This record gives sequence, structure tokens and C-alpha cells, in this order.
Amino acid sequence: MRNVLGVSGLVAIALLVVSGQGFADQSKEDLIRDSVVKIYSSLRGPDLVKPWQKQTSQEATGTGIVIEGKRILTNAHVVSYASQVFVEPNQSGEKFAATVEFSAPGIDLAVLKLEDESFFDKRAPLPRAEKLPEIKEPVTVYGYPTGGSSLSITKGIVSRIEFVGYGAHTQGLRIQIDAAINPGNSGGPALVDDKMVGLTFSGIRGADNIGYIIPTEEVDLFLKNIADGKYEYKPMMNDQLQTLENEALRQKLGFQKKSIGVVVHEPESADADYPLKKWDVITKIGDHEIDNVFMAKVRDNLRVNFRYFVQTLAKDGKVPLTVVRDGKEIVVEVPVVVKADELFQPLQGRYPSYFIYGPMVFSTASAEFVLAIERGSAALLSAIGSPLVTRKSAKKAFPDEELVIVSSPMFPHRIGKGYGNPLAKVVKEVNGIKIKNLKHLVETLRDTKEKYITIVFDDSNSETFVFDRQEVLKATDEILSDNSVRQQASDDIAPVWSKKD
Repeated sequence: MRNVLGVSGLVAIALLVVSGQGFADQSKEDLIRDSVVKIYSSLRGPDLVKPWQKQTSQEATGTGIVIEGKRILTNAHVVSYASQVFVEPNQSGEKFAATVEFSAPGIDLAVLKLEDESFFDKRAPLPRAEKLPEIKEPVTVYGYPTGGSSLSITKGIVSRIEFVGYGAHTQGLRIQIDAAINPGNSGGPALVDDKMVGLTFSGIRGADNIGYIIPTEEVDLFLKNIADGKYEYKPMMNDQLQTLENEALRQKLGFQKKSIGVVVHEPESADADYPLKKWDVITKIGDHEIDNVFMAKVRDNLRVNFRYFVQTLAKDGKVPLTVVRDGKEIVVEVPVVVKADELFQPLQGRYPSYFIYGPMVFSTASAEFVLAIERGSAALLSAIGSPLVTRKSAKKAFPDEELVIVSSPMFPHRIGKGYGNPLAKVVKEVNGIKIKNLKHLVETLRDTKEKYITIVFDDSNSETFVFDRQEVLKATDEILSDNSVRQQASDDIAPVWSKKD
């Protein structure tokens, strides 16, 4: 397997050096314990139905580890939407203030910086393993799970290694272990032979002895990604593929009973110069053979989804594939994407944009909002043909497309008399102008000189809302005051509304 852990050896060397300068009297176990910290976070997540405010603050705890560069590594979900973060060392009641330097919710990793870097004078980085562990290899998990305040240590074995989807637009390796993992363990290390092989990030509620860790290979890819001061999504292929298991399909494409290749069902692009075509059979990625159910060999006893090699082989935005087309084998360079262009984008740690106009609150249909509204209204949305359902898996029709929704029940005000509740309705048109995104909606409302504002929604069972333009402007001020709403619009939208020609 290709070694993508270039910094790991340096970390191990750094630890040895440090051990000789002030840590010589400590055992390996003491060094490990001192590198594992408890994290306290005050979290204020977004209120999807009331986007002008945040949820009530919630206190959460997790685990982190000391890494090179005087930093703390933990899970993104431990510090996502944190208003304040503190780090507490092992066997200490002192808490150190921290800030989130980088966060990647997709792969669930985050890096913290401490205001007082003297913290690291007595705490060395934890060495990371340079290869994946073996199945059945013993593993030790350190963390601060609920049920106590001191460091907890549990043991188990490596059960499974897979390449799977993590969060939105992100795929990666995942290691399953059977060591006990509970809330609070998140962000803690899993070790084999005193080196970290992964970072704890998940268990399965209601299932015993099933927990997951993010392997060090993914950790190092993340740290390499942010080395230039910004985080970019991991490269991936978006082409739609299918297995080559069916005998009739194999014969149609000229393949015998050999377990090799997957079929291109729909290429990512229909452009004539796009290197993949419908009915192509992909047989290799780089030098790695692909079987007919997407798997490729990593080592003698490990096979994972071939897309795993995209993140290690991608160069200059392309990955090499061997395909069979019309009976001939050719090598092509296929473009990879770092961010999918799905219509419903996840918030990824951001708060939703919004705009209040009269009694109505407009926002963008995020992936989180669609998921939340579907849980209770999927059948109704489907029955009326709402784009929240009909375009659930759709890509953007143009680069800046967004679905603009009414994110909240209408504020009570006489101007809304006679209209039903438009919650989760998608705005189609305003005064006959098709709405492209939230900023476009605000620009349209800002620039119109017509006496009336007419809003049409995009489904088969909605009223058309009509407001007197001057009255709705007056009502907006009254509604903001009556409901103690500080801002008519989110910070990114407010300048659009206030802009004058």
C-alpha cells in the first residue's frame, strides 16, 4: 500500500527526542496518558426553523490527543458550533482555553489551538502508526466516556476495515473495533503497540461491541490538506457505476466468467470529450485490478471499494483508469471532484442564511433542513410534488442554484390574514421572475417598483401570496420589534438588501 503517512515517522522521532529532554523518567504508558486530554465544549447549533437565532447552549465533553505543531486533534462533532472550548489534561483540574483552528465535519476531524502553549512543554505528540492494523489485532482505546471523570482505557480487536461514506461529499477508510466505546470517547486514540492506529468517532446505538475509528491514514491526509491554511474536500469520482455480476450483462459487453470490472452506468458528464462513456467497463485504477463488485486489493488480506485509491492516486485533478470499450482496452485520465454539486448542500458548521420580509422568513434549503422536514412530512411533500422531494438527489441546474424555502411558520400579523401556513414551501417566482437563489430573491424584492408583491410557490397545492409592497415593508419593522428579532437578515444577506443603485 502506498505510504501516505509521511509525517508519522517524524512524529515518532520527535517523541523520542522529547523523551530524552524532560520525559526520560516517564514510562511509555505515562507519555500516552499525558497526550490524551478531555475536551469541554459549549455548543450552540443552528435553529433550522428559526434561522435568526441559535439553539440553546448545550454542554458536551469529548476527548482529544496532542499532535505535532502544538495542537490538539479531535472529532469535528465534539467542537462543531462551539461558542467556547476548554482542554483538561490527564490527572489535572486545570482547564486551558482553546479555539477551533480547522474543522472538517465531512471526515469528522478538527484541530484545536491553545491560548497558553506552555501546555505542550510537558506533553509530547502521540506517535501515529504508518500502516493499517491487521484484522484481529489487539487494540487499546483511551478516552473520557460518560460514567466517570478520569481517563478510561478499554481493549478489543480490529474487526473490519472498509472504505465507506462519512459525511456529506466525503468518503474514507473506516476501522471497526469491538472495544467498548461510549459518548465522550469521541476524539480519543486507539492504539496498537503504543502507536495510534485511529481516532475514535462513532458507535452504534443499541449495538454491543461495535465501534468505529478514523484510521491514521485519514488523519494524515486531513493534516496534509490543511497545511496550506485551508481545508479542501477530498477528491472523489461521481460517475454512476454498476456491478458486472449479471451473466447477460457480461455477455452483452463481451466478458467471460472472470471476476473483473465494473460498468459505467452514467458518466459524470455527457460532454463528448469526457473520458468515460456509458457501457465502459473499468478494470483497473492505477495498477490495481477492480473486481465486478467494486473491490480492489490493498494487501493480501484486505480488499476495499476501489474508490479508496482515488485519494492516493489523484494528481492534478485526475485519476488513471483502465477501461474496456467496444472490446478494446484503453487507459484514460478521469477528472475527480473535490466538492459535489448537489442541490441540497450541507451547512458544514455554518449557520443558515435567512431573510425576513413581512411575516415570512426565507432561507436556503440545506441538506439538514430537507432531512428534518422529510421526517414528518415526506408523504405530503411527495403528494404535492415539492422539489424538496422530487429533486432530492438532483444536481444544481446552474452553478449558483439554490432552492429558496419558507423556513418558518408565518409571524402573526394582520398583513398575513387569510393565508395558510407556508412552512417548507419552495419559492418559484416573485412578480413573474423565477428565483435562482436567496440573494436573487432579496435583489428582486429590493429592486421592484411594483405596487404589489406576488409570490408563487413550486408545488401543486399552494396559494399565491400577494402583499402590498409598502405595507409589507412597514409590517417587517413591526414584526422584528414585536418578536425581538435583532436582524432582518443574516450577515451575508443584509448587505444585499441594503445595497442601493
